[in-house]
Amino acid sequence: MPKFRAGRVAQEIQKEVNDILQKKIRDPRVEGITITDVEVTGDLQQAKIFYSTLAKTEEDQETTQAGLEKAKGLIRKEVGSRLSLYKTPELFFERDQSIAYGSHIDELLKKLNETE
Repeated sequence: MPKFRAGRVAQEIQKEVNDILQKKIRDPRVEGITITDVEVTGDLQQAKIFYSTLAKTEEDQETTQAGLEKAKGLIRKEVGSRLSLYKTPELFFERDQSIAYGSHIDELLKKLNETE
């Protein structure tokens, strides 16, 4: 039973964090971020937020991560005020590698088709 609640809370956190990043956070380091997934622990104490960016270089990705770490407190406060939870989960931001991996696979398939 708690798994269903954790899934619903994860969806709400994803929706609210996307809204907060678009409307509240003015830091240029976090512009263009898309929240792809949220994983919440069963006790709703921690939430791992996966994001993707269009930045290709490692330096840009590090500055984006630094911007998110800087804004983490404001984001958590806003999520806590928007959701009616007993305790607001602690937020952890992690870059989603699946989009980059998918584009890498697409490039390999294109090269394979060109050689044939």
